[in-house]
Amino acid sequence: MSQTPTYILSSKIPKKKQVIEFAQELVDYLFPVVENEKTYEARHLKKLDSLKNQLSEILFAFGDNYQVNKEDINSSFFENLDQVKEKLLLDADALQQFDPAAKSLEEVVLTYPGFMAVMCYRIANVLYKLQVPLVPRIISEWAHSITGIDIHPGANIGVPFLIDHGTGVVIGETSVIGKNVKVYQGVTFGALAVKKEEAEKKRHPTIEDNVIVYANSTILGGKTIIGHDSIIGGNCFIVESVPSQSIVYHQPITTVKNKKDFAEPLNWVI
Repeated sequence: MSQTPTYILSSKIPKKKQVIEFAQELVDYLFPVVENEKTYEARHLKKLDSLKNQLSEILFAFGDNYQVNKEDINSSFFENLDQVKEKLLLDADALQQFDPAAKSLEEVVLTYPGFMAVMCYRIANVLYKLQVPLVPRIISEWAHSITGIDIHPGANIGVPFLIDHGTGVVIGETSVIGKNVKVYQGVTFGALAVKKEEAEKKRHPTIEDNVIVYANSTILGGKTIIGHDSIIGGNCFIVESVPSQSIVYHQPITTVKNKKDFAEPLNWVI
């Protein structure tokens, strides 16, 4: 009897659980909940040392498969961390200022899935730019699994960036998003076609500064540009560029009738 072929992952890659634990602890490090301010500084430094050791272990797990100076990668990543924190504070503050349901910065940081997804993106994006293989995607897919928001770490996203509600948002690898862009649930910034030969091309749209994209709209194509200060209404399907200062909306036809007009009531089972 012939055996079913199996594919075994190389041992020369970091464990997925190891990367996720690193990401979780990094999130806690960036936005700690402090119970005792007197002991905070020492614990904060100890946490930083632990994170540096964790990243070293992750990088060295690649062995000879990853021919770069792993110490330099580790150093560069943590040198960028203060800038990541600054960007995230601007993201969080913008969300608090924009969303009437947000009562405090703490509420945004601790409970908003959109902020969590953006935080993981900004962390993963640093590793992506440092050309670390696999690890940025593990972090972004972990964020995807807990928030329902899928942001490729290769996307280029300005500051601040706001995702409200967020479930079902998809942002592709070569997306370029400007400053102060607001996105609602179900929005997709995608490619017109999925072709492997276009892997190195810009496949996803450019969204310029101060654009709002409402729920369930889809914007596709590497040549598609949404001009600055535009508003894209809900349920729009866009594959061509939109000039700056535009309002784009889809106008469905909704019919309202009295139930008495029907001989039998509509009672669908889904």
